[in-house]
Amino acid sequence: MISEKRKEKLYKVAANRQNLTVILENVHDQHNIGAVMRTCDAVGIHEVFILYTDARQKNITLSDLKTTSTGVKKWVNIHLYNDLEKCISDVRSKYKFIYATHLDADSKSIYETNLSESVALLFGNEHAGLTEEALRMADGNILIPQVGMAQSLNISVACAVTLYEAFRQRQNADLYSDSIDDKNAYNQKVFDEYLNTHNEAYLRGRLNSKS
Repeated sequence: MISEKRKEKLYKVAANRQNLTVILENVHDQHNIGAVMRTCDAVGIHEVFILYTDARQKNITLSDLKTTSTGVKKWVNIHLYNDLEKCISDVRSKYKFIYATHLDADSKSIYETNLSESVALLFGNEHAGLTEEALRMADGNILIPQVGMAQSLNISVACAVTLYEAFRQRQNADLYSDSIDDKNAYNQKVFDEYLNTHNEAYLRGRLNSKS
């Protein structure tokens, strides 16, 4: 059902999954969400949290989001919420810090922030940014230094820049590895999940070919 080469690929990807995640609040452009998910996969993120507190977006379903993430939807889990407090509570049960990407007097540069810890990065709507309620629940604000006139980046670009700074820091801290330590239950669980995903896709393909 699976070649050794494919199994080795899944193993290495699972071994490099990090205690790092992204929360998107009221991001409406599906192409931006798809781009964010591809970046998440590239830097070793296994799950993303997507939150809609705006009544105009609460009819968005998990199926809608998975359609936008073709290519990585099998390897990056999407958790969809309409309740801010529930979303933040679930994130905090897995990750130590939540940093909001927000320009404020106390905001710290991403290059001065420790992104090698257990961290969730919170990004807001393309135009309005994060809600005040979400900002109050974060542990701090971070920003990407800029020297241009607009002082603004597209959400998917801002997310990519921030995640690759986290990637750089984590590489320097030797947090990426192609092997799974016996004590690392999380990465082993991810590997088992990937094997199941592969096998289920294989069986569906076999059934479809016979129909």
